[in-house]
Amino acid sequence: MSEKNVDTLQYRVDGPEHAPVLVLGPALGATWHMWDRQVPELSRHWRVLRYDLPGHGGAPARPATSVGDLAARLLATADAAGADRFAYAGCSLGGAVGARIALDAPGRLTSLALISSAPRYATPDTWRQRGVVVRTNGLDPIARSTPERWFTPAFAAAQPAIVEWAVQMVRTTDPGCYIAACEALASFDMRQELARVGVPTLVVAGAEDRVTPPADARALVAGIPDARLALVPDACHMAPVERPGEITELLAGHFSAALPAGRRDVPAAVPVPAQAPAGGTGRATDALPTRAAIAALTAGERSQGHPGAAYDTGLRLRREVLGDAHVDRVAEETDDFTGEFQDLLTRYAWGEVWARTGIDRRTRSVVTLTALTAGGHLEELAAHTRAALRNGLTPQEIREVLLHTAVYCGMPAAGAAFEVARRVIAEETTPRD
Repeated sequence: MSEKNVDTLQYRVDGPEHAPVLVLGPALGATWHMWDRQVPELSRHWRVLRYDLPGHGGAPARPATSVGDLAARLLATADAAGADRFAYAGCSLGGAVGARIALDAPGRLTSLALISSAPRYATPDTWRQRGVVVRTNGLDPIARSTPERWFTPAFAAAQPAIVEWAVQMVRTTDPGCYIAACEALASFDMRQELARVGVPTLVVAGAEDRVTPPADARALVAGIPDARLALVPDACHMAPVERPGEITELLAGHFSAALPAGRRDVPAAVPVPAQAPAGGTGRATDALPTRAAIAALTAGERSQGHPGAAYDTGLRLRREVLGDAHVDRVAEETDDFTGEFQDLLTRYAWGEVWARTGIDRRTRSVVTLTALTAGGHLEELAAHTRAALRNGLTPQEIREVLLHTAVYCGMPAAGAAFEVARRVIAEETTPRD
């Protein structure tokens, strides 16, 4: 993965030159400073490498639109720092990067810690809608809502300076890189690959985390063969900042256990106990779904009745462009009478026409909005206005498209289209809680 011409990431190194390397990966919107409270202790025994995501903390604004791209850049960065093999701890998006390396370059990792992480983060629609909000309003609405997502109310009230630091950290991130990272999280899904993670893995969840709740952590532990769970009380999503002592102890204990026997000179940490489910025994794996159940629930989108590359490609593109909610609603309404039409639509319109590379998705959205306005297909116009925003058109550009259609398709058609588009744009560009 660390080929020539792969971008590297902004990084810094602390700790003894010949010590084992430990890489710390940040969350979306955060810089390497989110690990400041862990570094003094960890750098006594490890050579700690921290990195910034593109466009974060003054790093070059070279967007990465997939977690795989970020993983490749990190491996190139590790090469530049002389780190062939390393332990890795990542928070949220940083956790996704570490999981991707564990899958794609397993020989590079010695052990792994996933903090505030998930096999899939929310839904693709959630991340694409956030990208629309940032593209339309900038990062200020996201920055102002950061404390609610990252910290417990008690911590936010007691630590206003840290809260303001977090808000400013997000606000000063490059918007284009933030949007690209949202796209990376929209397409990240390792639910079917968990069993391939082959290194000892510590999964850490904040008990009060609403972004990646403890259920996500339990899914990771259930799917990864050599994994254990630690649930940190009174912690939300940004657990390394909110509960620095507990996180440091957990990481030190986990990574020291994975060192060669002659190098285990790190004091054993006091583990934070995993919270037992009601009526459970207190073991981290109590009340977890079986791997077979997880596999059945996350078996992917392929329909046994409609196999083939065109169908698979079409269903993927249909979901990416129109959103899961729309496609799921269509699927629920499909019956024996309309099933073959939906199959044709998925294979031909989406698996062949939308999949062509002659024009980009933004241009296809312009053409589609024009055609639907001319035909008076207002329900489909609403769906494709949402799609146009996800495909990168701004509300101002959509307005220009509809103004142009007014001249060539008629004022009444364009007037109706403006009403539909205004409603959809208001819904999609209003920040959600």
